[in-house]
This record gives sequence, structure tokens and C-alpha cells, in this order.
Amino acid sequence: MLTKRDLLRSAALAVMTATTARSFPALAQADRPGFLKAKDIAEQGFIFGLPIVMNYGIMYEFAIDRSSSQFKAPFNQFKNDPNVFTYKDTAVVTPNSDTPYSIGWMDFRVEPIVISVPAVDPKRYYSVQLCDGNTYNYGYIGTRATGSEAGDYLVVGPDWKGATPPGIKKVFQASTQLSIVIFRTQLFNPADIDNVKKVQAGYRMQPLSAYLKQPTTTAAAAIDFPKIDKELVKTNFFEYLDFALQFAPPQENEKEIRAALAKIGVGPGKPFNFKDLPLEQKLEVVLGMKEGEKKVEEAVAKTGKTINGWQVSAMPGDNAHYNGDWLKRAVAAKAGIYGNNPAEATYPLTRVDADGQTLDGSNHNYTLTFPPGQEPPVNAFWSLTMYDGKSQLLIENPINRYLINSPMLPDMKRNADGSLTLYIQNKSPGADKESNWLPAPNDTIYLVMRLYWPKTEAPSILPPGEGSWKPPGVVAAK
Repeated sequence: MLTKRDLLRSAALAVMTATTARSFPALAQADRPGFLKAKDIAEQGFIFGLPIVMNYGIMYEFAIDRSSSQFKAPFNQFKNDPNVFTYKDTAVVTPNSDTPYSIGWMDFRVEPIVISVPAVDPKRYYSVQLCDGNTYNYGYIGTRATGSEAGDYLVVGPDWKGATPPGIKKVFQASTQLSIVIFRTQLFNPADIDNVKKVQAGYRMQPLSAYLKQPTTTAAAAIDFPKIDKELVKTNFFEYLDFALQFAPPQENEKEIRAALAKIGVGPGKPFNFKDLPLEQKLEVVLGMKEGEKKVEEAVAKTGKTINGWQVSAMPGDNAHYNGDWLKRAVAAKAGIYGNNPAEATYPLTRVDADGQTLDGSNHNYTLTFPPGQEPPVNAFWSLTMYDGKSQLLIENPINRYLINSPMLPDMKRNADGSLTLYIQNKSPGADKESNWLPAPNDTIYLVMRLYWPKTEAPSILPPGEGSWKPPGVVAAK
């Protein structure tokens, strides 16, 4: 009779190429947990590590690999993109195409970084999101969080304990030594781009010594960043996690998972090398990763509360928000890494219509209708963005329209009763309706609604999934 262990081994062997038996350097067998336990640890480790490894992959493209088409700027510098994201931007899944980005990576190993923002017209929403290597949103600067006035803000690493210099409005502390900073600046319409550029020109990021006009005494040690791509990560996942964890001092709520990972050779000081593992240990890792990936995908599909086919949840947040719930953190990254906290932006998302059927532009045309006076309630603005259902990337389309948002409303047509109908389909609905057309792929569809700075008074989407405002369902045309 086959045991569960035998069945697991057989399943893994079916997806792996058998290797010639030979002696491999690996964790001493006497210290290693049994097959099923090690598989479970690899599964838990995949869920724990997924956001960290995803973040590393993006950092590699944005700040390290200068040959990448996605490269932005070296560490402690940032790049202003005077345009919104399009289908050509592929490093980040589910990218926003509402607000031109300014993106940079900070290295706190030697000293803190000062971020300076200019005065911004209160009518123009902007935000500066601080997200560390653990994908914790540890702070915000901007219209909602700090107001529209100019200001200097200090961003420090996990071990910094210095005094706050004069002139600094607030101090933000990351849980890792490397961190992304994401500036979002609202664009009202294509003709508004020069005004956005003026705002972006006022953003600054500099080491504390430069801000204080003092000489830098220590240079940061060079880091040998391992190359990463979609193929390498399939087998080298835990090697990348190993590498990233050296820049992430253990948090109190990580002690248990880090201790478990150490038992299978994963963690700082325990360089993990998949290709050198004995076959049985490779099977443990592959099976664990597959089970972990399955759990994340299932959880993404069920996250939050379903309202008229939309999933509404409070996914992204800081360390306290996740409180050691690694699956919750993995779901937030998988659904859209670097998503905002609900108070900054709430994201209803869907892959199904109001009847629960998969959205597919090759089979159906769809409509989404907001009743009179019932558009998303926000202090800033709202949008509905179209993505390819498989890749979660923006799609190429004949009118270069990736979203419909509230700044576009003056150019859109309303129904006789004042309601607003959006046409979600692969082909044009006709010239008379094209102003309200959101082009869809000739395949499965993923839709994300963004409510920037959602209102807190009724009607409101907050708390996410429990608020008085409900997104209307997507309806398949008959």
C-alpha cells in the first residue's frame, strides 16, 4: 500500500528530471526533519518568502540591472517618469496607470535618507509610499497623510538610533536596509503632463550627510546581487530568499518561521543551493513550493468580501497589520505588490461578472453602470483599470486607453437618468459610445477599481467590504 510519502515522491518525480545519484553537500541528515515535515517547512517558507522574493526581483530590474528595459535609477536616486504606465511596463504586476510615478530605492546601511517634497496644489492628489523589503508600508507622505505643504522627511533603516535633525517634519523607520519609495502624482488629462513634471521636479532624495551639508565618512560596501529572472526563480527561490534576508533583521513575529527555515538550510549564514541538494531534498523543496503557490492562489481568489462579484478587502499594510499572517502578506503581494493601505487607496478587484462567470473578452461584451449619484466616493479620484487576466499586465489596444477614471467624466456620456455606463469589450462599441469604452483583451479579464483617499463618511467603501458603498456588478451583454 502506498503511503502519503510515497505518493508525494511520485508526484514530484513526475515534474522533475531524474538526476544521477551521487554525493551532494547538504544539511546533515541527522539534523534535518523528515520528508513530510521538510516539505511542510518549504511550503510555509514559500508563503513567507514570496513577497520578499518578488520585491527582490523588482529591485533587481529597477535599481541593479542597467541593461533592463525597466531600469529606473541606482540606489539613493530616483527616476521621474513623466508618463503613465502602459503595456510596455512589465516589471510590476497590476500597475497603476493613473498617476505618473517617480521611483527609487534607498540603501540605509551607511546613513538615513532625506525625502523632500514641494508645495503641491491641494486639488492635485499626490502620495509618497514607503515600502520596505518585507513589503510593509511603513509610512506615507502626501495629500492625505501630511498635507500639501513642502517638507523634509527622514527615512531610516532598522538599526538607526540617531537624533532627529532640525527641519525634519517626521521620521519613518524601515524594517529592512533596502527599501523602495514610490511617488504618485495625479495627472488630470494628457494636456496636464507639464504641470506634473513641475511637481516631480520638486521631489528630492538625498543622504542625510548631503542634507546637512556634511562630508560622507563611510562608503557602502558593494553588494554582489544575484541575477534573477522568471526562470531562475522557479528553482532558486530559496537562494533569493536567503540573500534578501541578510538585509532584513529578524522581527519578533518571524522567529518561528525563521527557525523552521533554518532546519532545511535556509536563512542568513546558511547559503541554500538547490542544484547541489540530494534528490530527496529537491523533492521536498519542489513539492513545498507547489503547495505554497497553490495556497496563495486559492487565497487570492477568496480574499476579502465578495460584493456583486468584486472582492473588497483590506490587504496591504504595515507589520502590525499583517501581524505574522504570512499568507495574508503573500496574497497582498500576489494580487498587486506595492498596493496602498486602504485609507490611502482601496482596491475592489474582480475576474468574474455579477453572476460569478469568468470575465472573457473573447466570449462576451460587458457593461458596468453606476446609478445616478453613486459613483465611487473619494476625496481624490477613482479609476477602473483593465488587465490581461493571465499576466495581470496592461493590454495593448487601438485607442491606448488602459483605464477610465473620474477626471475623464466631463468627456464621457451619461444616460438620460444621469447614470454612467462603461462598455467593457474587445471591439469598439461604436463611435457614439467610444468615450465610455474600456478596451478588453480577446481573452480573460482582470479588473481593478482604485479609490484614492476614499471618503470615511457615508457613503464610504471603508471599512473595506463593510462600508455602505457597494461597487456595482459587471454585466454580460445579452
